[in-house]
Amino acid sequence: MRKIISLFIIISLILPSTSLFAQEDIEVANLIESSKSAILLEADTGEVIFKENESKRLPPASMTKIMTMLLIMEALHDGTISLDEKVRISEHAASMGGTQIYLEPFEEMTVKDLLKGVAVASANDASVALAERISVTEEAFVEKMNQKAQELGLKDTNFKNATGLPAKEHYTTAHDMAIMAKALLEYEEITDYTKIYEDYLRKGTEDEFWLVNTNKLVKFYQGVDGLKTGYTSEAKFCLTATAKRNDMRVIAVVMGAETSKDRNRDISNMLDYAFGHYDIKRLYSKGDSVYEWEPLKSNDKITATPKTNISLLLKKGESIEDYKTEIVKESLDHWPVKKGDEVGKIRVLKGNESVGEYPLIVDQDVKDASIWTLWKRALRTIHHGK
Repeated sequence: MRKIISLFIIISLILPSTSLFAQEDIEVANLIESSKSAILLEADTGEVIFKENESKRLPPASMTKIMTMLLIMEALHDGTISLDEKVRISEHAASMGGTQIYLEPFEEMTVKDLLKGVAVASANDASVALAERISVTEEAFVEKMNQKAQELGLKDTNFKNATGLPAKEHYTTAHDMAIMAKALLEYEEITDYTKIYEDYLRKGTEDEFWLVNTNKLVKFYQGVDGLKTGYTSEAKFCLTATAKRNDMRVIAVVMGAETSKDRNRDISNMLDYAFGHYDIKRLYSKGDSVYEWEPLKSNDKITATPKTNISLLLKKGESIEDYKTEIVKESLDHWPVKKGDEVGKIRVLKGNESVGEYPLIVDQDVKDASIWTLWKRALRTIHHGK
């Protein structure tokens, strides 16, 4: 009997060091209780923290509008549309069923208010109105959606409309949804819309319309500022959520939950796990000046900056001392150079092993040097050569 007790004591002294890992495994295993598929990733690094059936093809319902909003933000960024311009509503857009802001045929509404209708109220009519403004027809816009999915490397996504209304062969996965969300969040101003809990359209008129966010976590979970819910009887309850605390932004996706309460609980569990177990260390921010050079044919110095934030995802308590960065410059004598051109990389190393490479780009418009500038540089070269 004493031998058994002694053995038990020895085992109990050994177990605490391993039971911590077992406890963490249990926590991860219990993150999802209802949803058919899920994924959790950190936005800067793209590192996946948790996944379950993340490649299962499922109907996304109104989470489709994440891709719709991505193309809208691209159109705003390249000047195809502007926030203040008014869009005339077509009969097709006004005829959309499901969630809507009750647009009337031939009514005019600004891009800004239509985008608010999409982001806050998940309005199908507003989604189609903006799709038609960008691509003339919803069908042409859907082609762009699928092209963008291919550009992002999404192999398990296919869209049939801009809204997420039920359609045969309209599907995506939790993994692909997270990648779309990550791309959308490169236009971080989208959260100015997706974080709104309530607002009004046509305020002060007879047709004033109250908007209430379909994503209740915007109000009830610290740091949540987007992105998109979804529900149909086939898709069940879905949500792609994002939350930011300090420099750490995470993206969580669930699909096929039985109730909205289940959906919100599963998302909250994943967000709790991310913020409770991980920290982010920002190495460089998007737009930081990494290095400069002055090509002979340029009017000004050219600055190389990171295309995106460059960060390390670390477990709580993990040291950053094992990591280092190195700058890899491409040939700097080619011309012409324009804004957005890749001119190098920042490589992140752990020991001698590369754990990530991030592009450096030109972040300003580049003008050819004037004849006078070229002449001054030539004289300076001659002078220094003496």
